[in-house]
Amino acid sequence: MDSNKNTEKNTGYAARLEIDYPKELDRGTTFFRLLWIIPIAIILGLVSGSGESVYHTVYLNEANQVIRTTQETAGGLAIGLSGAIALMIIFHQRYPRWWFDFLRELARFETRVCAYAGLLTDQYPSTTEEQSVHLEIDYPAVKTDLNRWLPLVKWLLAIPHYAVLACLSIGSVFAVIFAWFAILLTGQYPKALFDFNVGVIRWWLRVRAYAFLLVTDSYPPFSLS
Repeated sequence: MDSNKNTEKNTGYAARLEIDYPKELDRGTTFFRLLWIIPIAIILGLVSGSGESVYHTVYLNEANQVIRTTQETAGGLAIGLSGAIALMIIFHQRYPRWWFDFLRELARFETRVCAYAGLLTDQYPSTTEEQSVHLEIDYPAVKTDLNRWLPLVKWLLAIPHYAVLACLSIGSVFAVIFAWFAILLTGQYPKALFDFNVGVIRWWLRVRAYAFLLVTDSYPPFSLS
């Protein structure tokens, strides 16, 4: 990665993402992408969902007959760690470095899987290598950069972003479908659609860095770029 790109990254938001635009994509792997992604998606689910608890509630009537059952899911490693980080910032003004390193690498892995699922790359997602997905998150100086009480409300302050991103994500799904046909016909991902889908992923990353990774107090911009 050249020095110009590093300079650009060091002057941006605390969470940054760039994905290399592919000159040509393989039609075969694109056609079967939903099948190819299953193994790595299972691995990602096992890693990010570790520690998740599923609760089943059974409701009985007076005759002890089952009338209704419900299932609730709670926890998960990433969610639990986010809560632990919030408590550490509030009470100790600390952000354990190894927690940060784990969540950053998990975010990188998740983004590689997302990029592959979105047809943005032909490279099968690696659990360790950067590949064509360049994601950076700055480690915060907690005592000087972060307000210790903001973790209590950041998830609430980010609600406007959730609403916008819900709409953009729907558009992104249609963009991927259109790109799938375009790749099968031409071998190329339309540049405008590529930039849009990368922008949606980048936007989600910034919101996640603010509201859940808690690495910055700077409010995320409403921008795809």
